[in-house]
Amino acid sequence: MSRGAQVSYPALTAFCRRHGIGQEPKVASGHYHFEAGEELQHDTSPHETEIAGKKRHIQTASAVLCYSRMLFFQCYPTFQRFDCKVFLTEALRYFGGAPQRVMIDNTHVVVLRGTGAAMVPVPEMETFAERFGFLFVAHERGDANRSARVERPFGFIQNNFLAGRTFSSWEDLNQQAHQWCDRVNSTYKKHLHAVPRELFATERLGLKPLPVWIPAVYRLHERIVDVEGYVALHSSRYSVPVAWIGRRVEVRETKDKLEIQLDARNIVTHQRVPEGESQRISLAQHRPPRGQGIKRSDPPPEEQAILRAAPELADYVAVLKKHGSRYRTVVLRQLLRIVREYPRQPVLSAVAEAARYGLYDLDRLERMVLTRIAHEYFLLDEWKKGHPDEDQ
Repeated sequence: MSRGAQVSYPALTAFCRRHGIGQEPKVASGHYHFEAGEELQHDTSPHETEIAGKKRHIQTASAVLCYSRMLFFQCYPTFQRFDCKVFLTEALRYFGGAPQRVMIDNTHVVVLRGTGAAMVPVPEMETFAERFGFLFVAHERGDANRSARVERPFGFIQNNFLAGRTFSSWEDLNQQAHQWCDRVNSTYKKHLHAVPRELFATERLGLKPLPVWIPAVYRLHERIVDVEGYVALHSSRYSVPVAWIGRRVEVRETKDKLEIQLDARNIVTHQRVPEGESQRISLAQHRPPRGQGIKRSDPPPEEQAILRAAPELADYVAVLKKHGSRYRTVVLRQLLRIVREYPRQPVLSAVAEAARYGLYDLDRLERMVLTRIAHEYFLLDEWKKGHPDEDQ
């Protein structure tokens, strides 16, 4: 070219490739060999499909046994730590045992800090792994070939399972995914020269047996029952008895159910709605018969609860409502909390004094209640003065 030769750009780039000019030397990808039951690879991939007539973004979670190539996958609206534990529990049940290790990418769902060999899992996930007897390990950053066993099937899922299919619900989607995995795992694979389920007959002997009892994966939430008698969770609302309005409840969320507990004797169970569905779930027993609901002329539920617990506060409540007319519900809830959380006599005494001086600031009222409790219930120093020998 320095002598005036004219070449096309494709010819120039081809010349450079042949002679290694500006090109990184090629490196063989290598091959990973796994013994039966040695490793399971897990990863997720975003996809899109139609559920109940709507296009939805889904997270496809997949698990592959590295020796037999047995595949299992499920789909979720989101994939958080809770979903990861639910999926891995179902995957290990599907395979009937646990491998020595589970290979992941450097996902924050499992990783607390570090990458690759220096990865440290979140204590919650480490405890989960100990339950089944395996270890979480992560490949080095940028070394996607290390998890090729689980990466490869995602394209197959996209172009075979999801292509042309629609689903009536999330349950229908995951049920069909389960059936599809059964069919694929029983199909001859050219690159294996075998059927995965036949190889699995050997690999199953190398898997660790599952625990006799596998507890349900769950997470706990605390909520306050709203003025309509519902508990909000993940953009959906679940009904509870009207008498629980304003009360603090504990919500126990599992894969399929929601248990809302006021105390040991008052528990409400709902079918869990997948995240992002934004539904309003009502049970018939939580709604009063037609014509017997709360009328506009009736006192608010918080006021009714206050007067049931302490009828002596009726006059104070009536004036309090006028002082806090713009935030009536807020002040009534605060007074209801004070009535429920503190002993009755200090509350009545503090309210009587507050009414005498025209005091309707509930933060100050609560400090007055606490002062009375400190003087009447915590007299340890005075008691010790009268009983000096008790310290011996």
